[in-house]
Amino acid sequence: MGEEQGRALAAFGFELGVLKRIRRAGWWHAGVRDPESVAEHTARVAQLAALIAAEEGANPERAAFLALWHDTQEVRTGDLPHTATDYLDKPDPRAITADQTEHLPTASQTAVRAAVDEFEAKTTPEARCAKDADKLEMLLQALEYRDTGVHRIDGWVDSARKGLTTETAQRVAEAALALSPMAWRDR
Repeated sequence: MGEEQGRALAAFGFELGVLKRIRRAGWWHAGVRDPESVAEHTARVAQLAALIAAEEGANPERAAFLALWHDTQEVRTGDLPHTATDYLDKPDPRAITADQTEHLPTASQTAVRAAVDEFEAKTTPEARCAKDADKLEMLLQALEYRDTGVHRIDGWVDSARKGLTTETAQRVAEAALALSPMAWRDR
């Protein structure tokens, strides 16, 4: 790898670091003062994608990889709550990713663009698992916020449940609705 490629990867690494500071904006509507960052959301989405894929017979590593890249475009757009859709055209994740990766070495550029394309197309089992993980993570986060006193989360829960396509994610969602977010400590 040459010096130019090293600089391109470093610059992209710095850009990705911004995801740690971008907050998930929709939660402000529900009264959450300090919502999780896009990076925090993404970490659990990738973990859940691997678990869902393992249970669904898909490739856990690929599902997690797709999930890692699903919101990286928000560095450029911010996290737009669903209420913005009536006023703004939805940004094209593929176009943003193409811009973000324009100067990357070919192998890195191809890997990231292919992951975003596969996630957006939702035609592979791994993409469906990653998409379900995105919805399931939102549902878990809503229930965690409710447990801390935020009560206007029903829209997020309903939206997440309606969007789930895999049997595993649907079962996990139903189980989560009946559990305390602290249930893991009671074992």
